[in-house]
Amino acid sequence: MAGATGKIAASGRREKSAAAFRTISEVAAILDLPQHVLRFWETKFSSIQPLKRGGGRRYYRPEDLKLLQRIRDLLYTDGYTIKGVQKLLRQNASKNTKSAISGAQEPALDGRKQAELKALLGEMEEMRGILRKASG
Repeated sequence: MAGATGKIAASGRREKSAAAFRTISEVAAILDLPQHVLRFWETKFSSIQPLKRGGGRRYYRPEDLKLLQRIRDLLYTDGYTIKGVQKLLRQNASKNTKSAISGAQEPALDGRKQAELKALLGEMEEMRGILRKASG
């Protein structure tokens, strides 16, 4: 019997397993965000692609939920702009592709350290631009 081993939540309903797909209302509740924000992010971040079923219902995979949590943290906690998060996701995608090809694994950094390093990198790139203008 499928789902018979799920935990019972305080509401009396069975909790979904970590691998279960989630509806937009469930994801919105988990992330404490309005549903329209999730739909807007789908237009801004091409990597967010929930499955869409009859009537346009969205079903988010566990990896979609992790990505949405990361985007939320970057925007609301770390102070990134949407363009900044887009750039960061592109850089991470290319870095992950390079790592997969080479088989190399880099040590993981926590979100705060990554944000600090990205800020430093941005400042250094600005300085490089200033120096190029001054010497050119």
